[in-house]
Amino acid sequence: MSIYDFEANTLRGQEESLSKYKGKVLLVVNTASKCGFTPQYKGLQEVYDKFKDRGFEVLGFPSNQFAGQEPGESEDIAEFCEINYGVTFPMYEKVDVKGDDAHPLFKYLSKEAPGVLGSKSVKWNFTKFLVDQEGRVLKRFAPQTTPDQIEADIAKLLD
Repeated sequence: MSIYDFEANTLRGQEESLSKYKGKVLLVVNTASKCGFTPQYKGLQEVYDKFKDRGFEVLGFPSNQFAGQEPGESEDIAEFCEINYGVTFPMYEKVDVKGDDAHPLFKYLSKEAPGVLGSKSVKWNFTKFLVDQEGRVLKRFAPQTTPDQIEADIAKLLD
């Protein structure tokens, strides 16, 4: 099993297979518009711009599971990301990222790259998962880890 075995709906409601990203390095992030970490959208866009021509994608998955910090609908989320942060990387529909109703992708990511002390659950918005070109989940980054702090890990995979 790999990340390519999953599907997700874009913010526009179109179902996509993540197999479309085969051969690319991915940073999968659960996002929110009203979180203290929301300014990381800017850093995510900068890292995306820096590496997208070398086979890198950021995949954003909004979630409202943490203190109700993503209350908007898909159109609101898309508009917020574009207007406030110029987001051009792929964004998907709002999903649960923890618990019984978590999107299967996040159940897989959490199992493959446990958090601190082996924790499987996503603990907060802007948890990031780094995936290699073969679809293997390599590493989980805490919400406090900024996108620029992940650049070296991304570059190493792209070289």
